[in-house]
Amino acid sequence: MHSTDRDSGGGPVLLVSTQGGHLAQLLALRPWWADRDRLWVCPDTADVRDKLADERVVTSYSPTTRHVPNLLRNLRLALRVLRAERPSLVLSTGAGVAVPFFVLAWLMRVPTVFIEVYDRIDSATMTGRLVGPFTTRRIAQWDSQLDVYPDARLVGPLL
Repeated sequence: MHSTDRDSGGGPVLLVSTQGGHLAQLLALRPWWADRDRLWVCPDTADVRDKLADERVVTSYSPTTRHVPNLLRNLRLALRVLRAERPSLVLSTGAGVAVPFFVLAWLMRVPTVFIEVYDRIDSATMTGRLVGPFTTRRIAQWDSQLDVYPDARLVGPLL
């Protein structure tokens, strides 16, 4: 925990992700989040355990894609985590686990940032479409993503 984050009245940055490429893109933002109080929400996989070994992690339910029981479990998890942590920001690159966190964060007036993944260059991901109405800021990694998300801010490839 970093006192500067807590002293400003905000809670931790909540980084919500699945394993693999989604996680790799958030890890690429280390220079931004390294000095911030943070909490990760990720599934319990070997990839996550290895890459987040020294991080504070809350385990999400997986799989998430088109899996309604895990969507409901992650909705309950999101409510519990958001109430307990009162994050200053929810940040995600997807996938489905982001949806309940973004919906509830929006209802709680917590800012949300969604980064569209680097491998989807000319169409929206399902998660990108679902979290759209609940996203404070959308980030694009490619110029062509601006055709799909005209409201996005272009930052360039993270990886």
